[in-house]
Order: sequence, then C-alpha cells, then structure tokens
Amino acid sequence: MTTWQAPKIDRTQEPLVADERTMLEGWLDHHRDTLLHKCAGLTTEQLRVASVEPSGLSLLGLVLHMTDVERSWFRQCFAGQDLPDLYDFDADNDADFHAAADADAEAAFAAFRAEVDAARAVTEGRSLDETFTLPRRDGTRTFSLRWVYVHMIEEYARHNGHADLIRERIDGVTGE
Repeated sequence: MTTWQAPKIDRTQEPLVADERTMLEGWLDHHRDTLLHKCAGLTTEQLRVASVEPSGLSLLGLVLHMTDVERSWFRQCFAGQDLPDLYDFDADNDADFHAAADADAEAAFAAFRAEVDAARAVTEGRSLDETFTLPRRDGTRTFSLRWVYVHMIEEYARHNGHADLIRERIDGVTGE
C-alpha cells in the first residue's frame, strides 16, 4: 500500500507587467500555488504536524482554511450562492483548522482545487468594480470584487509565511 503524498506542482509565475485584472489574478494564482508547493511531497501525517505549542496550526489546516475562505468570499459573498458552510463556526471559531486532525488530505486537496475552480468561474467576465453588501457587526458594508482579490492575496501571503515555518519544522525545507 502506498502512502498518499501531496503532489508536486508547477507554480504560476506572477506577472511583472500586466493590466490590473491580469495582475490580480496572476498574484492570487501564484499564492494559491505557493501554498500547495509548501505541501508538496508530504504525507498526510506530515501535513498534520502542528507549528509550535500551543498552536495546532498545520499545513493541512491551512489548506482546509483557504478552501473555506475561497468558498466564502467568492461564491457565498460575491456571487451570492446559497451554499452550506463547510464547518460549524458557531461551535468552534477555528473549526477549519481543527478539522485537520481527522481530515482526508487527498480529499482536502481536491476540495481546495474545486473551490479555486469555482472561484474562477464566478468571477469570469465580472467587473472588478462590481459590489456586494454584507451585514457586519458595525452595520452593513459594501465590498468590490477588486477588494476581494486584494484581500485574498493578503490572506494567502500571511498564511504562506506560516506555511514556510511549518514546512521548515517538518523537514527543514526552506525557500520560496
């Protein structure tokens, strides 16, 4: 019986000169690929290794979290699709991260790829200036698709920094 390993990937190279939409999509794809690149070659058990005590943050937890973030911002918020949440955040604010303890890594990676594909589908041909409104604690707030792209790039960049440190802890691999 072979042990599943996160597949190696060819990362999307970020654009150096491009129009705004191409630049935003290119950087977002680069960061999506970077997260998967940090996982490449690792087994399910390695992907579950926590960063440092007391944190339970793991590479698999990051993949689960970003799957939920992709679904939430692009499909539920921007596109207004009535989709069930992937986790019960009422019971646990960090349910996506905590799910890594029992998650099937291969299925988690497939779900991540499916949400990325779905995000691309709901934004295709849509204006960066298109907006949506969400209830917030401080009242309703209006967001643009442009904001979602910038936020997602920031979210991935932050978590890819975590992924760098976790990967180094697992097997000493460092670098971009």
